[in-house]
Amino acid sequence: MTERKKPELLAPAGDMERLKMAALYGADAVYLAGQSFGMRSFAGNFSPEELLQAVRFAHDRGIRVHVTVNTMARNDEIDRLPEWLELLDSAGVDALIVADMGAFTLAGRYAPRCQRHISTQASVANYASAAAWYELGASRVILARELSLEEIREIRARTPKALELEAFVHGAMCVSYSGRCLLSSYMTGRDGNRGACAQPCRYQYYLMEEKRPGEYFPVFEDEKGTYIMNSRDMCMIDHIDDLMDAGLSSLKIEGRAKSAYYAAVVTGAYRHAIDSAMAGEPLDPVWREEVERVSHRHYSTGFYYGPPGQYTENSRYIREWQVVALVEECGETGLAVLTLRNKFSVGDQLELVGPNVKPFTFTAPMMEDAAGEALAEPKTPQMTFRMQLPCPVPAWSILRIARDLSAKS
Repeated sequence: MTERKKPELLAPAGDMERLKMAALYGADAVYLAGQSFGMRSFAGNFSPEELLQAVRFAHDRGIRVHVTVNTMARNDEIDRLPEWLELLDSAGVDALIVADMGAFTLAGRYAPRCQRHISTQASVANYASAAAWYELGASRVILARELSLEEIREIRARTPKALELEAFVHGAMCVSYSGRCLLSSYMTGRDGNRGACAQPCRYQYYLMEEKRPGEYFPVFEDEKGTYIMNSRDMCMIDHIDDLMDAGLSSLKIEGRAKSAYYAAVVTGAYRHAIDSAMAGEPLDPVWREEVERVSHRHYSTGFYYGPPGQYTENSRYIREWQVVALVEECGETGLAVLTLRNKFSVGDQLELVGPNVKPFTFTAPMMEDAAGEALAEPKTPQMTFRMQLPCPVPAWSILRIARDLSAKS
């Protein structure tokens, strides 16, 4: 067993709101992208001005910022890369996540103050590859998602101690080898290797015979079709001890394209899981339950304990909770100013969770609108209203309601 050290909790930040949520709910570091060279082109991402704001916000709270530069750049793009790298360097970005050898070399030249982390897109799956990247100047490798814990232990044992190892521990997985897939590009014109995957592996497929156009025959595991390429989501919150004992330096949450609510809740859950593991204490079940309260597919433990298997009934998300409001400010008596995200009414059973606030349930009381008038049902999106909460809570706390929004067919 390797020496146990507290791992970094690395959370996704698709835009400024998601970055703030991740930071306030316990991330040690965030990873994000600019508007080019990143693998999530639909995540919102950061303009150069927003990037500077993001770095300042994070650094003021002692949080590191990692920026993805992990697309496989082509000739015309690589010509533009030095300018972008210089901007990241001057902005004070802590680390660059790269996959391409040319981008890696240019990062060392044009962003010398930034650490270089090797993306999971590089498919580092053995100790020789990891050590080679370290010898070239990488400070960290983000391991291929197909590795078992035993393989990670061996990589840790046979690479320099100074080399950090990062691995995904929660979120969506890909049927392809570490995301190296051309299916989306072929079917939709959206290249998964350039941050625009349409996720055709989640589609419902049928067989059509050449001479019978329009007649669809199920290639079935059930009457709805087949989902042979459908991957489960990963969830390792019950196995933090094993992850730390394997020698991982950073535990990474997938999800830059997911909601601010997801960034907050999943980050908060793993923050408590890591802290409990370090203290030698069992995780309070309330935090384990948090990962069930975000939109997700059926969970597995990835490849850490062997092949995860597939959920073949459908590829739909489980959505059983909905955010209804966000706390903007709250006084000592619990009187709060909130902004509306989705409708709810007086008498509804609500649940509140916040930065380091254990979830609790209460019944929605009568509210007031901005003019001080009694309000039984806030309806206008983003409207501001006042509500008496059972206790004072921090800003950016979340009100949610049990509301099944899962697709039924």
